[in-house]
Amino acid sequence: MMTAQDIYPYFLSYSSISIDTRKIEPGDIFFCLRGANNGNQYAEEALQKGASYVVMDDPELKKESLPDHKIFMVANCLETLQELSKIHRSTLKIPIIGITGSNGKTTSKEIIRSVLSQKREVFATQGNLNNHIGVPLSILSIHPHHDMAVIEMGANHQKEIEFLSSLCQPNYGMITNIGKAHLEGFGGIEGVKKGKGELYTYLKDHEGLAFVYTGDDNLMDLSTKLDRKLFYGTRGDEFTVGKIVSEYPFLKVSWTHSFGEQEGGECHSNLTGAYNLPNILAAISIGAYFGLSAAEIAKGIEDYIPNNNRSQIQKSGSNELILDLYNANPDSMQAALENFISYPYEHKMVVLGDMFELGEESFKEHLKITELVNSMKLDKKLLIGPGFFIFHNRFPNIHFEENLENASKWLKNQKWENTAILFKGSRGMKLENLLVFFNS
Repeated sequence: MMTAQDIYPYFLSYSSISIDTRKIEPGDIFFCLRGANNGNQYAEEALQKGASYVVMDDPELKKESLPDHKIFMVANCLETLQELSKIHRSTLKIPIIGITGSNGKTTSKEIIRSVLSQKREVFATQGNLNNHIGVPLSILSIHPHHDMAVIEMGANHQKEIEFLSSLCQPNYGMITNIGKAHLEGFGGIEGVKKGKGELYTYLKDHEGLAFVYTGDDNLMDLSTKLDRKLFYGTRGDEFTVGKIVSEYPFLKVSWTHSFGEQEGGECHSNLTGAYNLPNILAAISIGAYFGLSAAEIAKGIEDYIPNNNRSQIQKSGSNELILDLYNANPDSMQAALENFISYPYEHKMVVLGDMFELGEESFKEHLKITELVNSMKLDKKLLIGPGFFIFHNRFPNIHFEENLENASKWLKNQKWENTAILFKGSRGMKLENLLVFFNS
């Protein structure tokens, strides 16, 4: 059996890892991870597609035709991948910023990357590769030309951030917020607070610096344990103090610094919604801390254009679609709705999908959102999914559908023009499949 230490010299020669034969590139080291399928069965295909070596953990699936010198047999492929990333991390002497939180992780990560990239060679987590597989892959993607890294860490249960922090070993970090996300796995909001707070614990234990948003009481409470921290927010006494200059069609923000020699500034973002102000201020604060000028920070923020249905505004005929489809929980749903109600459009509609992983809180939280929607003055209100549908007899002013298929049938007979439409739901609802019905 080989170990991660045995494999590391080979990694240094090839420096690219693959776990999916559909995306393999010549020279990759292929890890046969076990998921819905046993990755060991794809060892031969990986070699045929150009993999330099294959890491396996199932001797029974090693075909005799496979060349022994191309196969690294290990006790457990996933654990070997994770250990390999720890070995690689130990060789890196660059600042690494760890990011977690209930909402806004990926948006914050991307804005921070865009800002820091004005002056540094920055590696940042690709997409949302932020779990026990994605974080090791991210660390192993940091190459010698990078002089900074921003690593996103996601979690749906306690001790997960603790483990991911042990892999990426951040010397800087931020928690975007503490909210009602993954309540089922965390065991309620206090479980979320404890789980996300594991990043602060790691930073304290390793003399790291945290960037803390003062607008979140839970973060302020958790931050009392920290020895090294910089605050950002809107109170007026933080390292970075910001405010919204205007909201439409996108956020325009100004900022100052309450101490130090950094200059204040102003920027136009490509983000919609006041709820994105903390994400922008985090990037400003981190950029200023690492020595970027106000002009460089502003350009970094202005260069970031959201994609992948996160805070996107898309024109569709005469309609304007506000797409926030990547994830949803009670806090982000409420923030999106409260922002949308002030949107300066004569005709407005919402299309909302169920919020997942709420456990015992699901009934209560879906009811709260339904009541909020019911109170809003909108042309049309469409709520989709069994979590919302349970209330269909109680709210005659809202149109409910139990699933996406039924919603599609209903939408085929509808038509909207000159309307702003907010789409918000958990990723698994796949609300993007409904966009075709809003072309006019």
